[in-house]
Amino acid sequence: MKKKTIIVLVCIFALLLTGCGIEKVKLPAQKDVTSKNIKDVFSEHGMKVGTCISANVINDKKMSALVLEQFNSVTMENAMKPDYILNQKRSQAEGKLVVEFNQEAISVLSWAKDNGLSVRGHTLIWYSQTPEWIFHEGFDTKSAYVGRDEMLLRMESLISGVFKGLDRLGYIDLFYAYDVINEAWMEDGTIRKNHWTETIGDDYLWYAFYYADKYAPESIDLYYNDYNEQYKADTLSAFVNTLKGDDDRFMIDGIGLQAHLFTSDDIVGYLEAVDSLSETGLKLEVTELDIGLGKYQSPLSATDANLRTQGKFYYELINDLFERADSGKVNMDSVTFWGFSDGISWRREYSPQLYDSDLDPKYSLYGVLQIKEYSGY
Repeated sequence: MKKKTIIVLVCIFALLLTGCGIEKVKLPAQKDVTSKNIKDVFSEHGMKVGTCISANVINDKKMSALVLEQFNSVTMENAMKPDYILNQKRSQAEGKLVVEFNQEAISVLSWAKDNGLSVRGHTLIWYSQTPEWIFHEGFDTKSAYVGRDEMLLRMESLISGVFKGLDRLGYIDLFYAYDVINEAWMEDGTIRKNHWTETIGDDYLWYAFYYADKYAPESIDLYYNDYNEQYKADTLSAFVNTLKGDDDRFMIDGIGLQAHLFTSDDIVGYLEAVDSLSETGLKLEVTELDIGLGKYQSPLSATDANLRTQGKFYYELINDLFERADSGKVNMDSVTFWGFSDGISWRREYSPQLYDSDLDPKYSLYGVLQIKEYSGY
């Protein structure tokens, strides 16, 4: 027997003895358990349900079919972030910030339109995935930063360019919500310092909603979106109350709860934050839900026991959100999962999604479908 073969057999034997291997328990196919899809379950509670997608997803027959079968809303994972929709050469040539949707954005929007899907817009103003050059004179990073007045003009060009561009291309009616600002607040209650605060000041937050309210059609709700929302509830509640125009009318419609959670998190504590934020009177939407195995920077293996814990977490969280929405305690009209398969998740090391890498159902899927006996209990 060759040495390499002996080593492989020893490794396999060791895994069997120690139980360190990842167990894959085959659950029944969804069609053998229920006639309902995810969107059917959520519609019973007056909610849209979505997932984030990319061109890779819609170009894959199996994944695109799954999206169409299960969801009625989509969010672009990256293709509509500022890095992807701002054209530096045209901005330099025209002397103003120019929005130009990339081919991936166009293809995904066309696919969504052809298939009757609604869209959440993500995102307009963010400290990350925003090109450095938009903050400099001549749109050139070798030049100095522009002043406050010029940067406000550029912010207005970005926001107006998005909404006018979507209207011109015939996609504006797909959108029901848009994240105007993403992740502006720290857990200690301070504003995150970035190029927007450096060039405009802390009131860039107010101006972003002022311009969005000015250019977005009434059919699109305007959102502030953030992560670790369970640790920022007081900060966010105070912040949204500042987003009023001269007529004392809110320029914001809702708060987006990213819900990048872990199985070690406290569901009760999270829901207390949801209840607290609902007292603002604004809509709430779960915008980027995934529940990772373990805790931050300490992922757990996808063993059957750990996947059962995850399935129960999904079941309890979704059940509690449904109860709040049904009773009118929380005004929630949409839940979006940040992906659907562990294989393409941005947090794949935590195995956070509803399907595994082979697109086979996990306990998580049945937790979301509210089928308790297959949710890991």
